[in-house]
Amino acid sequence: MIKILKAFETSAEQLFERTTQTADVSEVVKGIIENVAKNGDKALFEYTEKFDRAKLESLEVSEDELNDALIAIDPEFLGVMIEAADNIRAFHKNQLRSGFVISEKPGVVMGQKILPIEKVGIYVPGGTASLPSSVLMNAIPAKLAGCPEIIMTTPCGPSGKIAPEILAAAKIAGVSKIFKLGGAQAIAALAYGTESVPKVDKIVGPGNQYVAEAKRQVFGRVAIDMIAGPSEILIIADSTADPDRLAADLLSQAEHDKLATAVLVTDCEEIAKKTAERLEIRLKDLSRREIAEASIDRNGKIIICKNIAEAVALSNQIAPEHLEICVESPFDLLGEIKNAGSIFLGHYCPEPLGDYFAGPNHTLPTSGTARFSSPLSVDDFIKKSQFTYFTEGAFKEVAEKVAAFAEKESLTAHAKSALARVGK
Repeated sequence: MIKILKAFETSAEQLFERTTQTADVSEVVKGIIENVAKNGDKALFEYTEKFDRAKLESLEVSEDELNDALIAIDPEFLGVMIEAADNIRAFHKNQLRSGFVISEKPGVVMGQKILPIEKVGIYVPGGTASLPSSVLMNAIPAKLAGCPEIIMTTPCGPSGKIAPEILAAAKIAGVSKIFKLGGAQAIAALAYGTESVPKVDKIVGPGNQYVAEAKRQVFGRVAIDMIAGPSEILIIADSTADPDRLAADLLSQAEHDKLATAVLVTDCEEIAKKTAERLEIRLKDLSRREIAEASIDRNGKIIICKNIAEAVALSNQIAPEHLEICVESPFDLLGEIKNAGSIFLGHYCPEPLGDYFAGPNHTLPTSGTARFSSPLSVDDFIKKSQFTYFTEGAFKEVAEKVAAFAEKESLTAHAKSALARVGK
């Protein structure tokens, strides 16, 4: 049963509490990473047999397997994925940027180059659900950024096969290579490289707590997008919202994970009570009822506020991954939202629209990190190099100033480097 709390009677600790992890997996993950770094493919084959119950002859997905997936997939759903991919491309194309050159002073040229990251690793979960949407959301921005190699890992089933929808999505998105790898061992393979798996420069994509911990541990050897926690939704609703739809939207995230967080914040006590009632009714019909029920019991909340302004203030403090604004005039509140991963405006914009089809990215900051982090974008797949050019005359004009700075910091070799070019 979801908890109903009154904001003005509840401590901030209770309002913002999240249960994000059930156990410390750091030592287990450390051992897996060390094993893969030392033993390469041998360790990967052993882990795949142990965890996925699949005895493989090759880790890489073959061209025949890709072609078979395109044949096996439902043609109608293939069309839906292609349309979704088009929407994702159209949105993310607006994030492309160019470098710049500045030459305002005589003899001085400066600028910045935008360069794609050369090798990107994409992790796609495959545990409790098959997620082709994650393939599209992670690979398409990388492709738009111009990354030459996009390496994808995703766990296979006991048969040694990957869901055809996952493989078809990879084909649509332009993934270079696909490997049948899941868990911390996949992250280790991407970070260190093995006989089969190329070492990448950056790893992106969501996963369970083992994957998240592995990304944390390899950070520095490679770049990562973020440490993703369990999925979250917060809904701000006024009296014009439909309690049944609100319940459906809360459950859309609760079914992801037993540690997921689903929160409704409203200024209407009737909406709060009716949503709680509808939620219990809707729970009965879910195929993932056990997961959703555990999530609601553990992290689910309905918070009653004095007014919508207070609801917005609470939302900004929680900094949710997904924020639905189900009020009469949602654009009136948009400017007040300071911390949220992705914002869904109005009564006809449920969070799953963003998960699959609309176009904005669904890889988002969780666990309150929307206070300082952003959704996955083309920017995650580029790097920047800056350049500087001074003519002899232009440098002579500033050499003494450069040396003065260096001397002030007691770095005399720096100063001498500058002065050597002006005969001192």
